[in-house]
Amino acid sequence: MNRPLALDRIRVVLSRTSHPGNIGAAARAMKTMGLRQLWLVAPASFPDEIATARASGAADLLESARVVGSLEEALADTVFSAALTARRRELSLPRMHAREAAVEIVGRTVDGDVALVFGNETSGMTNEEVALCSLPVTIPTDPEFSSLNLGAAVQLLAYELRMAATNPSPPQDLQGEPATHADFEGFMTHLEQAVTASGFHDPKNPKRLLPRMRRMFNRVRLEREEVALLRGMLTTFERPKRR
Repeated sequence: MNRPLALDRIRVVLSRTSHPGNIGAAARAMKTMGLRQLWLVAPASFPDEIATARASGAADLLESARVVGSLEEALADTVFSAALTARRRELSLPRMHAREAAVEIVGRTVDGDVALVFGNETSGMTNEEVALCSLPVTIPTDPEFSSLNLGAAVQLLAYELRMAATNPSPPQDLQGEPATHADFEGFMTHLEQAVTASGFHDPKNPKRLLPRMRRMFNRVRLEREEVALLRGMLTTFERPKRR
């Protein structure tokens, strides 16, 4: 079976990996399922001989891996991102299990590159990292023993992505170019400035306003023209009123 083209648009992002062996294990898991894009956010040690040894035939993925200093850099030009997390967060987007999330992730590749993000082996993803992503994803493990190592988690999600890519759902029609992560974050920054300047948002007493607004807009599949429209409205609202 040939590698589905959708897999070429999926980047696996490992954030703050502490042990190089886990990077190698993740690369091997990716290659077995046809994934090729490996991004590393501030790894503790890379390149590393231990990573190469654990990759066991997937050294080419390590050689082509992109290393960046922040998750924002890894997501900047993506149109969708999913965060693997086991934590409950009161105001996070509705979470999906791995299998249904894989269908969603593959479906978004029709618009551009997408990302699947894994956190640190010990602490997982921070609240701030999850907030940067479009969709929280969980693996429905046995609640009595839910611990999965990083390599196993990547292997499981990579398998689900391959299965979803080989049996794709009909693509959803979009009228325009989808907004990138950078577009969306620029809009959220502008929105925060506007609601703060207007007095609607009090930074000293935020009452979860901004996370709720992020959640609301993250549910929408915004296009670049729509982001430009929203920012244009904000700019107009910010102008001094004529008397």
